[in-house]
Amino acid sequence: MKKHIIFWPGVWLGAAFVISTLWSASGARADEWRQILRGYEIAQAIPLHLNLRGKDWELVGLGSYLVNTTGCNDCHTYPNWADGHNPYLPNQQPEQINTQGYMAGGRPFGPDPVDPNIQIVSANITPDKNGRPAGLTLAEFLDVMHTGNDPDDPTRKLKVMPWPLYRWKTDRDLIAIYEYLRAIPSIPAN
Repeated sequence: MKKHIIFWPGVWLGAAFVISTLWSASGARADEWRQILRGYEIAQAIPLHLNLRGKDWELVGLGSYLVNTTGCNDCHTYPNWADGHNPYLPNQQPEQINTQGYMAGGRPFGPDPVDPNIQIVSANITPDKNGRPAGLTLAEFLDVMHTGNDPDDPTRKLKVMPWPLYRWKTDRDLIAIYEYLRAIPSIPAN
């Protein structure tokens, strides 16, 4: 009899744990679905023609949400706004992101504080001819995002890129960002 008394509370406790985990997982999954769908709404509003061939649809949508709501455009699109569409100007222009330079980099930040002979300019993170954002493989991209190592010179840290914040993103988030960047239009470097 004592075995049954001890057994049943353990079963109920385990069942309660499993049920609560499933409920919170389904809530988290619902939040992610909202982010995925919102990511596609944002891409359509920019407007961008996404190349979804061979891409993970969910990751592209999630990546669009993450890229377009965390400020990647602020540095990697220069200028940010299409001519006549800067919402920050006093005449209240209608907002329109510069699709001609979307994520193509080129924003000057001035000299490197460690080596003033090097000028810091944001990178073009659109897909290269092989479809890789900034020419990086996924492993290289994850390394940059986790460590801040400059992909052109791994002995140097990126000075402007907020990698100390991005390194806290989950690998799924970073992979989604990479997948989205694979799907955006390629803009060759000047």
